[in-house]
Amino acid sequence: MEFNITLLPGDGIGPEVIAEAVRVLDVIAHKCSHTFRYKEQLMGGCSIDRYGSSLTDETLADCQSADAVLFGAVGGPKWDDPNAKDRPERGLLALRKGLGVFANLRPVKVHPALIDASPLKPERLKGVDILVLRELTGGLYFGQPKMREMKDGCERAVDTLEYFDYEIKRIVQLAFDLAKGRKKKVTSVDKANVLESSRLWRQIATQIGKEHPDVTLDHLLVDSAAMKLITGPASMDVVVTENMFGDILTDEASVLAGSMGMLPSASLSEAGAGLSPDRRMGLYEPIHGSAPDIAGQGIANPVGTILSAALMLRYSLKLEDESVLIEQAVDETITQGARTMDLGGTLTTRQMTDEIIKNL
Repeated sequence: MEFNITLLPGDGIGPEVIAEAVRVLDVIAHKCSHTFRYKEQLMGGCSIDRYGSSLTDETLADCQSADAVLFGAVGGPKWDDPNAKDRPERGLLALRKGLGVFANLRPVKVHPALIDASPLKPERLKGVDILVLRELTGGLYFGQPKMREMKDGCERAVDTLEYFDYEIKRIVQLAFDLAKGRKKKVTSVDKANVLESSRLWRQIATQIGKEHPDVTLDHLLVDSAAMKLITGPASMDVVVTENMFGDILTDEASVLAGSMGMLPSASLSEAGAGLSPDRRMGLYEPIHGSAPDIAGQGIANPVGTILSAALMLRYSLKLEDESVLIEQAVDETITQGARTMDLGGTLTTRQMTDEIIKNL
């Protein structure tokens, strides 16, 4: 089978980890008789430098016409001016909006061999296998008005937290659908004691929960959820929440796995959106940032990006067996003791990938 994949290496360590994920995909293509056709485009700071825009119309069009998009990272000190008209992160938000990817899936699974890499006590990490669903197209990041102004002699800044019922319904419904293939438990995270948007969120989650009596639903305030991620993560299964809460909680959850470099993510559209009915357009990326402090040194952990490529095979290309092959190879590699520097090891980015490829 043939698939078209748009590559967005981006900034910092993005190009380094994307290159390693492509190496793994090429092995899968050869092993399983597929053809992956890649088209690389600029996005983020590098695109600002070249084109004056963090996301050009051409790049967005290429992403929209692809079967899937594999992305590295954006940003860095060079583009951190808060007064700049365009910033690398704006390109990522515009890309998510342009692709219609509303559901960010972030699996957080603690590998038994990496329990000691986490600062948490080992007994709290046994059996941790969480899937966090973060809503991507609403909330503070997109709400209007968003502005600064002078008022009564003071500078005032405004961000608007806005959600429509349909945005909440589709992400919560997906959480219940995915929970049925897991432990049949959904935790909905909100701030319903304070925010009107959260009260709407909780109301809709409760309604959808009644439609799925075989799945247990509980509600947590976001501050309680942040605490439970540390004190009792093994009790959590599928967690669904709004945009900013999900952004913060998933970075916190990376501590459980020992390193942000280990964790992948998939951002998915609604089923059938521009594709066949059983497939979803997807934007796939590691959860770590551009890490400019180590960029160009060849020491970044490629695992999060390689596992993101595995999620791409599963959700957008519908190649489940091939996805499992990559995940098993990564598991075996970690079990055998291969470690990059973020996990206390000495392997370079390329050497870590070499070990994974050996296990393929």
